[in-house]
Amino acid sequence: MKAAVYYSQKDIRIEDLPTPNISNNEALVEMKACGICGSDMMEWYLKNRAPLVLGHEPAGVIAKKGSKIKDFDVGDKVFVHHHVACLKCHYCLNGDYTLCEQFHNTHIEPGGFAEYFKVPAPNLQIDTLKIPENLTFEEATLIEPVACCLRAINKCGVHAGDTIAVIGSGAIGIIHVTLAKIFGATKIISSDIVDYRLTAAKKFGADVTVNPEKEDLKEIVKAETDGLGVDVAFVTAPSLEAYKVGLNICRKGGTLCVFAPTQPGENLQISPKELFFSEVQIIPSYSTSHVETRLALELINSKRLKLDGLITHRFRLEETAEAFKTASENKESLKVIILN
Repeated sequence: MKAAVYYSQKDIRIEDLPTPNISNNEALVEMKACGICGSDMMEWYLKNRAPLVLGHEPAGVIAKKGSKIKDFDVGDKVFVHHHVACLKCHYCLNGDYTLCEQFHNTHIEPGGFAEYFKVPAPNLQIDTLKIPENLTFEEATLIEPVACCLRAINKCGVHAGDTIAVIGSGAIGIIHVTLAKIFGATKIISSDIVDYRLTAAKKFGADVTVNPEKEDLKEIVKAETDGLGVDVAFVTAPSLEAYKVGLNICRKGGTLCVFAPTQPGENLQISPKELFFSEVQIIPSYSTSHVETRLALELINSKRLKLDGLITHRFRLEETAEAFKTASENKESLKVIILN
């Protein structure tokens, strides 16, 4: 089978790999669409594992199933989550599914950017979802990123009446904007250094957009919140400066959401004294679980979450290298997906 093998950000090769063999409790899925995630752009995160096949936002069709599989049939349209928790350990029993050891050890094989991938038994049992007939494969690729944002929204306690700031208005930032609206936020301030993304954020529900290279985000937040600051600031840009700004625009008792990791060795200096007296909470949100993927599918399928136009570029599997170049360099792109 054909697969896009990642050697580095600028070295992605289409290679012939063996089609995975499956056991009697696994399934083989023919990939139909798979999104490129921001984490696929983090070379520092990937270089020690290369070469590898990326792609963890896949949707496809079950091409083959093991003899013990009862809940799925060949031909079923499915979304497959690449990581699943054990549901039994201390972390899982406390709802911290993404900290579970099994969560980090499970993955689809070899990855979503391949003609076929294997779904291990835990993934098939816990977080493989049938895609409704009226939902396209392209729409289904958004389940995983939407679920990640849902987890962050829930962890940070966004509710009706909140004022929200989203720093970084790429695809993930825009999903935060749309979800915050659904959760009842009354004012959403979206920030980015790319005007195209700000225009898109406005289209998807942002009330105020700010380019911090042209305007003072902190002053605008003050003006929009009667000097208080935002209730929650989601930082979706992997930038120390973004986190500094995020802290500065939170109100007393507000929340800073750590949604994007910075490079190793980059550290944010925080005063415990200031944190103590301001009572600003810092809440990280990594990945997502079987809880949020189901809600994400429901929101997308019901059309409550309207993301038409978020996917801006589509490439064939053979064009994966060009797709990565577009995702990393094209300032007028939001979500880039691979089709098979």
